[in-house]
Amino acid sequence: MEKSLVTPTRKELFAGFFAIGLSGFGGVLPLAHRKLVQDRRWLDDAQFSELLGLGQILPGPNILNMSVAIGSRFHGVAGALLAVAGLMLAPMVIVLALAAMYEHYRQLPYVQGALHGLASAAAGLLAAMCLRLAWKMERHWQCLTLALMMFVAVGVLRWPMLPVLLLLAPVSLWLARGRLKGEGAW
Repeated sequence: MEKSLVTPTRKELFAGFFAIGLSGFGGVLPLAHRKLVQDRRWLDDAQFSELLGLGQILPGPNILNMSVAIGSRFHGVAGALLAVAGLMLAPMVIVLALAAMYEHYRQLPYVQGALHGLASAAAGLLAAMCLRLAWKMERHWQCLTLALMMFVAVGVLRWPMLPVLLLLAPVSLWLARGRLKGEGAW
């Protein structure tokens, strides 16, 4: 039996996104998924996936868009501001400090090696989160076809994401028309 979802207080909302911002650099989506879905139970996997999709089509970083949507969901405009402030406060201070250090030590081979290792770890975390979410997605040929089309268009052919989304969004709505009307599975 799945545990019920929890509604965070404003303080918990700020603290939760502060922890995400403090804990992750570059690719915080896997960490955000673990903290928001598995640990704190503010969202379930479906809600996280929906907000991730929304965050990806809006301009700006996905996690920032998601923090606005999640904060707003629980506490309106104040919640959105608290979530964004929590998310951005620690990284802003840390990045400013690291930028000063990088300027001084960037020529060292150890620094270059560390940056390459961090990039590999971030890619692995992102791949793990994508596989975890994909495993829980509906497995209809329409969903798989749309996902493959998006991957090929953006990932392989390097087409701009916005035009591809604008083309595939109506196609996905047309394919899902039966489910949108409440008729159940395709």
